[in-house]
Amino acid sequence: MKEYADRPKSQLGSFPITNVIFSTMLALFVMGLFGLLLIHATKLTKTVQENVTIQVYLNKNITESDVVRIDQALSQQAFILKKNGIPQLAFISKKEAAENLIKETGENFIEILQENPLRDSYILHIDPAYQDADQLHHIKKEISDIEGIFEVCYVENVVSAINKNLRQVSIILIFFTIILLLAVIILINNTIRLALYSQRFLIRSMNLVGATASFIRKPFLVRAILIGLLAGTIADVILLSLLHYVNLQIDSLLALQQPIKIFILLAFIPLLGVCITFTGTYRAINKYLHLSLENLH
Repeated sequence: MKEYADRPKSQLGSFPITNVIFSTMLALFVMGLFGLLLIHATKLTKTVQENVTIQVYLNKNITESDVVRIDQALSQQAFILKKNGIPQLAFISKKEAAENLIKETGENFIEILQENPLRDSYILHIDPAYQDADQLHHIKKEISDIEGIFEVCYVENVVSAINKNLRQVSIILIFFTIILLLAVIILINNTIRLALYSQRFLIRSMNLVGATASFIRKPFLVRAILIGLLAGTIADVILLSLLHYVNLQIDSLLALQQPIKIFILLAFIPLLGVCITFTGTYRAINKYLHLSLENLH
C-alpha cells in the first residue's frame, strides 16, 4: 500500500511536455526557415523583374527641346516602372556613352574615327506587369512611334527566359509550401496525440464520473496554447540568430531582406504553433471522450 501511495499521480492536463515542445519547435523552425527562403526568393524575383530594361536610341543631331519632349512622353507611360512615384528611366548622352565604352575597352575609338558614332539614348525599366512577350512588342511599337526615336531594342530571348524561369520557380515554391505546411501539421498533431495517449484513462474516467467535456478539455487546451507559444518563440529566436549569422557571412543578402515581411513571419510562427497544438489537442481529447473502455487498451 505504501508503494502505491508513493507512486506519482497523474494530474488532469499533464502530459510529457519536453518532447512535445521540441518536436513542435523543430517543425515550426523548418516552416519558418522555408518562409525566410520564400521572402528572399520573392525579393530576388522582384529585383530581377525590375532590372528588365528597354534601350531607346534617339535620332542624331536631336535638339534639347526634342529630348525634353521625349523625356516627358516616356515618363508618362504606364509601362515605365515607378518607385515612390518616380519613373525609372535614365538618359545617357552620346558623350557619356563614349566615355563609358572607352573606359571598358581601353581604346579611344573617337580618335580613330574622328567622330562619335554613338547616339543619345534612354534606358527604360519596365513594370513587371507589362513584361510578357505580347506587351513588350506593343511597347516597342508604341515607343517607336514617338517622333525623334531612332530605334528601340531589348533582348527578347533573355526576357522570355527570365519570365519562364520565374514562373517555374514560383510554382515549385508554392508546391513545396503546401507540402511543408501539411507535413508540419501532421507531425505536430501526431506528437500531441502520442503525448495525450498516456492520459486516455484519466480523461475517460473523469467523463464517466460526471465531469463535463469543457472541464476536462480546459487544462489540456491551456497547456497546448502554452506549448505552441513557447515552441514558436524558441523557433523565432533560432531563426533570428541564424539570419544574423548569415548576414554577417553574406553582405549582399541584406539587399534581399524585407523587415516588415520577416516580422510578420516571426509573428505568424507562434500563432501557427498555437493553432495546430490547440486543434490537435481538442481533436485528441474528443476522441478519447467518446471511446469505449474496451477500445482504450
